[in-house]
Amino acid sequence: MSDLVVGEAVSLDLRLARLPSRTLALLLDVVVQIAGLVALTLVAGHLLSAADDALAAAVQLLLIVAVLVGYPVLAETLWQGRTLGKAALGLRVVRDDGGSIRFRQALVRGLLAFFVDIWLTLGVGAIVSSTLSARGKRVGDVLAGTIVVRERTPTGSGPAPLMPAPLQAWAEGADLSGVDDALALAARQILGRRSQLAPQSYADLCLRIAGAVAGRVSPPPPDGTPPEAYLRAVVAERRRRAVRRGGQTGKDQPPAYQAAPVSTPAVPPHSLPGPPDPGAEVPQGGGFTVPG
Repeated sequence: MSDLVVGEAVSLDLRLARLPSRTLALLLDVVVQIAGLVALTLVAGHLLSAADDALAAAVQLLLIVAVLVGYPVLAETLWQGRTLGKAALGLRVVRDDGGSIRFRQALVRGLLAFFVDIWLTLGVGAIVSSTLSARGKRVGDVLAGTIVVRERTPTGSGPAPLMPAPLQAWAEGADLSGVDDALALAARQILGRRSQLAPQSYADLCLRIAGAVAGRVSPPPPDGTPPEAYLRAVVAERRRRAVRRGGQTGKDQPPAYQAAPVSTPAVPPHSLPGPPDPGAEVPQGGGFTVPG
């Protein structure tokens, strides 16, 4: 386990991917890349059979760079930090702040993998830098500001999250596909640290994270929904759907979530969506506000 400090200075636990799992994921990607390179070379050789040697050599070099650099860059950009090898091993590249990587980070990682970490150094650069780094980073991760984490974590045997009863019907019909694992992890761990934070700090964090979640969930919740209750509903519903996908639907299985009593207030009074306070910062993607 390792700590990830998000922008609000709250430490979140992450399961870092270490050298053995990253190496196996790389080997799977290498197999994919070699197969793709062979196929493209055969096609190019057929199309350029009448071309001179210089053109054929230039095209071959272009194909090598496109496969060795372009494949991981495009895959990690379009698939939220995953390649085929990483997906098979349950790994994912994220930014140091836990967010999804963008093209810039993927490009830096891809170029450094080619020139420093993997291909031109036969993997020596990656092995040395990952061994020396406390977080298992290779040179490309250091310069790109990224880290590789394990997405497949043990589910644990703690109590199921409480579903606020007034939000159960809304949550069951909500589209939660836009809430990625990193954002759900942040919401789940903030909710679990209510007793460790000052009430105002906890309320502010719930408001910020609820604003980020609201930008990825539709439809919006009922008017007057508190940010903490909103996050609990989203986390509990994601858990329920995960349990259902796993086939735990029998009567002998633990409940996917429990409904919180209607009369029990989830948080101190916050309003949602409500008119924003002119002096308050409203997080992008959400309409949560805290009355002054």
